[in-house]
Amino acid sequence: MSRLFAPLALAACAIAAPALAQDAGLAGRWRTSAENGVVAIERCGDSFCGRLKDAKPLRADPEQRDVRNRNAELRSRKLKDLTVLANFSGGPRSWSGGPLYDPETGQGASTGTLTLLDDDTLAVKGCIAPLLCRTQTWKRVR
Repeated sequence: MSRLFAPLALAACAIAAPALAQDAGLAGRWRTSAENGVVAIERCGDSFCGRLKDAKPLRADPEQRDVRNRNAELRSRKLKDLTVLANFSGGPRSWSGGPLYDPETGQGASTGTLTLLDDDTLAVKGCIAPLLCRTQTWKRVR
């Protein structure tokens, strides 16, 4: 009986491995290029999202609020665990989605791409229009 299940188990692992590799490539903690921030990227349902976990202002005041947000109604929300990337799908080296939000400037982008340049380097590109984009390079936190 176990001889029958061994090939099935191997086949199941072979099918699941690419999906797990995609998740492992993007998922994790990433150091941003601004304020020595850290964003945790993880699965959120069928897509990826990223939440702000650490930054220089948060170390000084963990209750720091989103005071630079252009929308006055959102300025009272906490920066800690704030979603800064949402609805990204694709892989294994590039994901697209949006919106993206930069709490340092208070600006958002409706769409963007996340591209693994190598296992420890992520290009984060946000666009407010097709030709109006900005890219940051983030490094994986080990």
